[in-house]
Amino acid sequence: QLDSMPPKKKDKKKKEDKGDAGGDADGGDGNTITKEEHDAQIRDMKEGLRKEQEERNYYQLERDKINTFWEITKKELDERKAELRNKDREMEEMEERHQVEIKVYKQKVKHLLYEHQNAITQLKFDHEQNIKVLQDDHRSRVAELKRDKRALKLELKEKELAHQDFVKALKEEHGKEISKLRQDFEQQATELQNKYEKKMKTLRDDLELRRKLEIHEIEERKNAHINDLMKKHEKAFGEIKNYYNDITHNNLDLIKSLKEEVAEMKKKEAANEKLMFEIAQENKRLSEPLTRALKEVEQLRHDLANYDKDKMSLQNTKARLLVLEDQHKQLKWEHEVVQQRFSQVSKERDELYEKFESTVYDVQQKSGFKSLLLEKKLEELHSELERKDAQLSEVLAQSNLDPVMLQNVTRKLDEVLDAKNRAIKDLQYDLARVTKAHNDVVRAFEAKLHEFGIPAEELGFQPMVSRTTAGPAGLVAS
Repeated sequence: QLDSMPPKKKDKKKKEDKGDAGGDADGGDGNTITKEEHDAQIRDMKEGLRKEQEERNYYQLERDKINTFWEITKKELDERKAELRNKDREMEEMEERHQVEIKVYKQKVKHLLYEHQNAITQLKFDHEQNIKVLQDDHRSRVAELKRDKRALKLELKEKELAHQDFVKALKEEHGKEISKLRQDFEQQATELQNKYEKKMKTLRDDLELRRKLEIHEIEERKNAHINDLMKKHEKAFGEIKNYYNDITHNNLDLIKSLKEEVAEMKKKEAANEKLMFEIAQENKRLSEPLTRALKEVEQLRHDLANYDKDKMSLQNTKARLLVLEDQHKQLKWEHEVVQQRFSQVSKERDELYEKFESTVYDVQQKSGFKSLLLEKKLEELHSELERKDAQLSEVLAQSNLDPVMLQNVTRKLDEVLDAKNRAIKDLQYDLARVTKAHNDVVRAFEAKLHEFGIPAEELGFQPMVSRTTAGPAGLVAS
């Protein structure tokens, strides 16, 4: 195509030269097509055919890509469905094991409560016996403490009276010392006041005399400085007055000479303006015919140059119009075919997205509900264990049990606690595994949305993601 462009320009230049030289000999025959023009049309058609083949290959590649992408997505969807079925089966088995463990735990708790009730009755009897003994001891100790209290009160009263007398004597002695110190301080204060008043009087007199002397000296210096300034100002005023008088005389002479020059220049300007007006009238009279002649010549040249160009461009435009109409029809047909394929692929994509969204939402609801139930049961078991532990510790603290019986009860309680702790760890592991599987499904769902170019805001709900690791769900450590 690049090699065929320069000859076309040369042919056009040759035809223009031929049109300029022998336009009258050719006459008005515009239907004849030269060999060069025919070759140019063939090259244009070949170039259009090549472009059409490239576009057809491009659309075939795009179709193959879309089919491959659809097959991959279908396989991934089947794999996710199989994983979801496996997770549901595992969760059902875990729920059955949990129900069995709860039944065993209830039986153990009933047995423990029965033993605990028997121990409580025995402890109540022993506790009442011990309380009677302790009450007798308490009464005897209270009576003894009351006697000691009366003796201590008498002793405390005697000490308070002695302390009051001692404080009274100290106050009297302190008052005498304060009155003596006050008199000494007042006497010293009056002496200091008289002394410093005399010093202030002498200092005030000295400073007043010094101030008067300094004021007299400053007034004398000020008067002398004022006289000097007045003399200097009178001298400077006289010099400035003489200087400005000389300047005024010189300016008057200069203004007079300039006025004479301005009058002469005005005369010359009037003569020049008259001459310029005459020349402008002559130019105006001659310029109008000249412009008309130049415009006619330019119009004739333009018409002559554009005639052959317009004739050639009209022929080329008709040929290109026919080719472009054929290309437009072909492209329109191919566009309709591609549009139908695209609508079909879009429909299949929407159906897959709706199925995937409903599946993920169901799995999310099931896993969230089961996780919530497991967490509530775990909290109830913790609270029940803490309550039982508190009751047992209170019973053991209030009663003196046989060491053998206490050891047996403690051993049984430790066994029950170990079993419950193991059950709690298993439940926590199952909860972490289920939560991890749920988060993996949500992340895969978000990745697919991003891959298909669907924004997450169009879902209508926010997927619930817990804080877990980023590893596979089967690798959660217990």
